[in-house]
Amino acid sequence: SLVHMPYSAPDETWESSSFESEQRGRLGSEIGSLSQSTSTEKCDLLDSFHLNFTLSKNFSSYPDRRNPRQMVAVPSLGDLNLSTSRDAILLDLQVAGPFAEGAAHGNVVEFVNIQVERHEDDQTGKRRSHQLMHNWTIPLNPQRREVLKRKTFEMRSSQIGVNIQAFLQSNDVIPLSISHQYLYANIETQVAIASVILAAVYVLIIFEIVHRSLAAMLGSLAALAALAVIGERPSLVTVVEWIDYETLALLFGMMILVAIFSDTGFFDYCAVKAYQLSRGRIWSMIIILCLIAAILSAFLDNVTTMLLFTPVTIRLCEVLNLDPRHVLIAEVVFTNIGGAATAVGDPPNVIIVSKQELRNQGFDFAQFTGHMFVGVALVLLVSFPFLRLLYWNKKLYNKEPSEIVELKHEIHVWRLTAQRINPASREETAVKCLLMQKVLTLESVLRKKLRTFQRQISQDDKNWESNIQELQKTHRIMDKSLLVKCSTVLGFVIFMFFLNSFVPGIHLDLGWIAMLGAMWLLVLADIHDFEIILHRVEWATLLFFAALFVLMEALANLHLIDYIGEQTATLIKSVPEDQRLTVAIILVVWISALASSLIDNIPFTATMIPVLLNLSQDADVNLPVKPLIFALAFGACLGGNGTLIGASANVVCAGIAEQHGYGFSFMAFFRLGFPMMLISTTIGMCYLLVVHVVLGWNS
Repeated sequence: SLVHMPYSAPDETWESSSFESEQRGRLGSEIGSLSQSTSTEKCDLLDSFHLNFTLSKNFSSYPDRRNPRQMVAVPSLGDLNLSTSRDAILLDLQVAGPFAEGAAHGNVVEFVNIQVERHEDDQTGKRRSHQLMHNWTIPLNPQRREVLKRKTFEMRSSQIGVNIQAFLQSNDVIPLSISHQYLYANIETQVAIASVILAAVYVLIIFEIVHRSLAAMLGSLAALAALAVIGERPSLVTVVEWIDYETLALLFGMMILVAIFSDTGFFDYCAVKAYQLSRGRIWSMIIILCLIAAILSAFLDNVTTMLLFTPVTIRLCEVLNLDPRHVLIAEVVFTNIGGAATAVGDPPNVIIVSKQELRNQGFDFAQFTGHMFVGVALVLLVSFPFLRLLYWNKKLYNKEPSEIVELKHEIHVWRLTAQRINPASREETAVKCLLMQKVLTLESVLRKKLRTFQRQISQDDKNWESNIQELQKTHRIMDKSLLVKCSTVLGFVIFMFFLNSFVPGIHLDLGWIAMLGAMWLLVLADIHDFEIILHRVEWATLLFFAALFVLMEALANLHLIDYIGEQTATLIKSVPEDQRLTVAIILVVWISALASSLIDNIPFTATMIPVLLNLSQDADVNLPVKPLIFALAFGACLGGNGTLIGASANVVCAGIAEQHGYGFSFMAFFRLGFPMMLISTTIGMCYLLVVHVVLGWNS
């Protein structure tokens, strides 16, 4: 039999001995309900087992793509014929060599020409004819640096020949490495499959059927299974290489830094100071927080900004009895807007200014930042009043007093802790009983307080001066020595972030800087119980990002992103020449914004840059490259506010808020983020139209 360990509670929490008996009876029902809810969750998981089994079976039924590249040497004006025979729909050809970025045009002097031919045999088995099916011209790079090129060709015959010719000014020999793969679904079918998978992932996240990390993992498995079925199953090494470890290292390192920093009491101190600065005016405080977040994210990456801002904001809202969710969503929206202002504020901008072909056309740090900064400043000026309009009828304050809110939050945390315990022994069962007994005790205290306190706080706290004095007594720096160590390390890490953007001689990316800073602080702070720090790391967020990277790369291999870029280029080419620039800016801005709301903006930006470069270099289209690239930058950066998973900062903020017990759903973010995305993208589009169409600033 189970021996209930005694729990000492205050006398005022027990109204009578009969109530104590009633509460003990409720304890058993609470534990039973927990077990029942766990069983229900297991049944729900069993319902989806068939789908998971089908995906796993499809993925495991096909081998990895193991086609090693064939090394060949192509002489000047020489031919190399690679003939093969196979029943398939598409031929995926990968060629690595000293190629230049972009497509070939009329002024190219040295290039490699690849021809895909159809071979037909007569009845005697001798080859009768060669019919050219596809022609692929790749310009060569004078510096002879290896670049991997990939293209997919439609097969209309079971016998295919690949003919390679090199056109050089000298008698050099061009080294190439070639691999090919047969695919069993056309491009349209692959894009349709990718769209269905992406839509299914969003359904799982929007309706909160499963946790977003599990939704991303299921989507990744479905995309990998689709690749396996069409004949392009990637190896485990390839899938692991798809993960952006720099981003994961940045997140992990900064989470360690923030976890140790929170022990100093600095976040509580900042919350009180922000309350004092706003003089009790809540909207003044929110605007100040959003403006600081936007300015910081212009120079830091927006993920780091939210890692630092989210704990401060949560503590500030707890002090002021505000609902942190509304303030956090507003902050992360302005963080994404501010990140678009400079060349280092958001990953799409970094990709653009790092592209050598764009740098040759004048896209350096100063010019890019100067152009984007003016547009983002206009976006911010319009976005602040629009935010106030969206929050006009929002009750930012909690309806109950702060004592009630804190007590409810404490009950939620205790109950969540009890639910996470799956008792495997008698001792663990006793611990779970103690936790649930604590929950029932707090609930009885809550009922008594609800009968005592009935008040509603106005939007401006009239007693803010007296509240400041009380808050300063309870919310102060707890460990000054640790604060000095944390401030030194964190300040150095942020300084290195800035320095890394401007000094090319520092061979450390952001992930390395964050990891080194975390290790330095762990040594300086003399952390003995390392597991406590690890418990504060948002492992679910890190897992979500890893699964999301795999999902996006798998969708890219299903040609979803390429298809969006090609359709955009086709629409622009179909417009009359006198309206082409206007339509091109509008299309690129909105397609980039909507696509970045649904998929990761990093692979989308990397895919769209060559498409836009080809459009600008096409003599029949005759479009300047600058307005197209700036339209891509505005759309990719501002579009991240459209959905919860549209930008990395959104996911990080939601993960930290959930860890503190204030998680917000996909729809809660969508109700503010999507209208803010629409208005900010509209202002950015109008700015580009005035500058590039009306004023003609295209050189």
